[in-house]
Amino acid sequence: MTIRRLLAALLLAASLALLEAALAGDANTSTVYGVGAQYDTTHVYVAPDDVDRFVASFLATFGGKSTKQVVATVTPTPSSTTSQLLQTPVGTVSLFGFKTPVPYPFGAERTGYLVTDIDAAVKAAQAAGADVLVATFPDPIGRDVVIQWPGGINMQLYWHTTKPNYEAFETIPENRVYVSPERVEAFTRSFLRFSHGKIVSDDARAAGVEIGRAEDSFRRVRIESVFGKMTVFATNGHLPYPYGRELTGYEVKDLDDTIGKAKAAGATVLVEPFVSDHRHSAMVQFPGGYIAEIHAAAK
Repeated sequence: MTIRRLLAALLLAASLALLEAALAGDANTSTVYGVGAQYDTTHVYVAPDDVDRFVASFLATFGGKSTKQVVATVTPTPSSTTSQLLQTPVGTVSLFGFKTPVPYPFGAERTGYLVTDIDAAVKAAQAAGADVLVATFPDPIGRDVVIQWPGGINMQLYWHTTKPNYEAFETIPENRVYVSPERVEAFTRSFLRFSHGKIVSDDARAAGVEIGRAEDSFRRVRIESVFGKMTVFATNGHLPYPYGRELTGYEVKDLDDTIGKAKAAGATVLVEPFVSDHRHSAMVQFPGGYIAEIHAAAK
């Protein structure tokens, strides 16, 4: 009887331990680590000689302000770049003008999302299917990590030593993500699990004009979460320039007015305004090469 009772006690203890671990895992995956869309940025890399021209053009187009420019090392290996934050009512840019060669894989991370706990957020991202490309490292104002979602989408997560306090956007920008049809389900499932977002729309036959192929259709998934908006384009990669090169879509009140400001500030219209999915949209390239989609509600 003593041996039976001992075995029973051990089995009970093991079961309780497994249950506790499972509950802890559920609690971890149910935690939202995002702070808000106004704390998430598009990473823009331009040549040092183009930094000031880009800043002037971007702010003249959308309004807003820039933080003080600094020169810093923002990678885990030796490098040097100018760094500043462009804060506008419709989106924020983390601007880098590297004075040294850009270490791999920086420059391909597209966006940076602020999180409340970077170690826990990394674990949650991994549990959701993300890979860690650059392990967590310190920067001048906090800590960073570069992850990759299924489908090859790179993203940087940030944590700041001093908690920032930014005003909410007037309109929330969208992260524009291009993946293959074979990986769109894996990417969407993985990102939703991490962000605890929701699918706003899933159109299996979106108008091809939105990707420069007016005679075709494609699948478009729109997602919203604490990190803001995301539009996922599932295509075969047969994309005419500049589609797939843009990182962010900016929503404005009046597209024609904004395009006029952009052109006056040295930007180039790559795709003239068109209407699709209740949007009036265009593609613009700013000095330094940054390409953006700009849209307004169609009248």
